[in-house]
Amino acid sequence: MAHVVVVGGGVMGSAAAWQLASRGFAVTLLERGAAGHTEGSSHGSSRIFRLAYPDAFYVSLAARALPLWRRLEAESGIEVLSLTGAVDHGPPAAIEALHGELRAGGHAARVLGPEQAAERWPGLRFDTSVLFHAAAGRLHADRAVLAFQQAAAAKGAVVRHGVRVAKLLRHGADKVEVVTTGGEAVTADAAVVAVGGWAPGLAARSVSGLPPLRVTQEQPVHFPAPDALDWPSFIHHGGAALAGDSGVYGLGSEDGVKAGFHAVGPVVDPDRRDRSIDPLALRQVQEYAERWLLGVDASAPTATTCLYTLTPEHDFVVDRDGPVTVLAGFSGHGFKFASVIGELAADLVTGRPGARRFSLGRTDPARADPERADLGRTDQARTDGGKTA
Repeated sequence: MAHVVVVGGGVMGSAAAWQLASRGFAVTLLERGAAGHTEGSSHGSSRIFRLAYPDAFYVSLAARALPLWRRLEAESGIEVLSLTGAVDHGPPAAIEALHGELRAGGHAARVLGPEQAAERWPGLRFDTSVLFHAAAGRLHADRAVLAFQQAAAAKGAVVRHGVRVAKLLRHGADKVEVVTTGGEAVTADAAVVAVGGWAPGLAARSVSGLPPLRVTQEQPVHFPAPDALDWPSFIHHGGAALAGDSGVYGLGSEDGVKAGFHAVGPVVDPDRRDRSIDPLALRQVQEYAERWLLGVDASAPTATTCLYTLTPEHDFVVDRDGPVTVLAGFSGHGFKFASVIGELAADLVTGRPGARRFSLGRTDPARADPERADLGRTDQARTDGGKTA
């Protein structure tokens, strides 16, 4: 039985451990933090799940993720995904692009006028047309990580917390040695490196062709609302009445209605950030809530911090270099795809091709591989690649 070490027990590494253990690999998952820690990108009570992207690749990939989330729930017995629907509003061109991609993918969606939308979701203010699709909602981040790890352990994976990895050494094309800061060495046939904000260090030293990664500290805010768990996830696209182009995302959660500007935080070192709340950034989200989130108490915000690890184009890195598979650069929108990213990681470990979109060295013509599958594009690609949905 081949042995795979997964370095990093956030949502991506835990999903990979689950998929690998499901396929009969001996799996050891090493996570630097304690169970349920809040140092990285996978903690908290809520992440958006949605199909709507202005890009067929991501629409298809999200559609593949949905049944895998349900499979995880069935295997773990832990509820992770709540479908409350999603709304998008903002410039008409943005709404039309999203609607077109959803329809092209065969997914139900409808466009409402601002008055219709306000009647249905009185807690939100709209001034343009609104796109709604039902196959969306929220994922519980902490429970998702727990579910992946418990499901992996039930299939024989060894999950270890509080183990920091210092380096990863290759021994030929089919052996790796993972060395911890405590001096322990774990030898395996392959490794999966999924270390989030620490990828510019460990992952960059483990593979070639990793694109530049920028790690930022973001600051989402929760607002009290009596019906928070009934809120749809929402995206308010920049432009029109919303100044700037970063846009605002939000959703209901157990902690209230969460809202934040996307990818606007300062660059940080994940080992040295102080996690202090920026009062100016907090006030900007509060002012947004006062104007656009009519159903929340904008006077009682609670801010928190998390890490984004951004690639230049916000496409992910999911690729293999020799015996090392790297999962990185999820750019603030990757959590919803974790169930299928785990599947893609397991495929790479078994030697199946990865997606061109997510490849290492994708800007280097010398590394371009015309045989790579574009895995998010079509059902046929899914079938040809031996995937399960």
